[in-house]
Amino acid sequence: MRRVTGVLTLLTLTAVPVVSEASSLDIRFGAFFPRTESNLFVDDADLYVKDGKTLEKSDWVGFAGGAQFNVEVAPFAELGFSIDGYSRTLDTSYRDFVSESDREIFQTLRLTTVPVGVQLRLGPTERGKISPYVAVGGDAIFYKYEEFGDFVDFDVASHPIVSDAFVSEGVAWGVHAAGGLRVPISHDFSVNGEVKYQWAKDDMPDDFAGNEIDLSGFTATLGVNLRF
Repeated sequence: MRRVTGVLTLLTLTAVPVVSEASSLDIRFGAFFPRTESNLFVDDADLYVKDGKTLEKSDWVGFAGGAQFNVEVAPFAELGFSIDGYSRTLDTSYRDFVSESDREIFQTLRLTTVPVGVQLRLGPTERGKISPYVAVGGDAIFYKYEEFGDFVDFDVASHPIVSDAFVSEGVAWGVHAAGGLRVPISHDFSVNGEVKYQWAKDDMPDDFAGNEIDLSGFTATLGVNLRF
């Protein structure tokens, strides 16, 4: 969390010289659709099932939301500073292993991300008009991946079942592209829809060292924009 605070402080200081220009605030909610193309998710799908079915990338689709402060830096151009969040928890069991009493072995998988980003948005900035736009930007994606519950200890010949918890936290640096539409409701209030794709991967530390986590994927949101 100290790293998140540091990045937010840097973004705030960056924005200070231009806050006197026309600005706005986006509040948005929607869903994140992870790509899940890395060995972490492949291994999860090989080991675990959810409700008796193979883990699919659709199982990782979850709620996402956030806020973005925008500053008009030129005609048809805004600079945005954002923070978003996503979290998804899956209750799973082993695909090929059961306990000595023939019961399923359960564990929980959880992925949480907090992208902190900067974005250049290009499109009409005049108030009171429908404004389509495109955008590009960069992100620092703070993530935490967890597995906790009961696990088979494959390092012991008898394969005992042990209760344990495993965690990996890190920062993945990425880029994104987006497109959206801002529809005015009043002079200073609009409804905003956006689709964004982010690209980011990271070599995981801590308990999942040796794994790569794929944090790429689509985010689709609907929200409001308040002009100042």
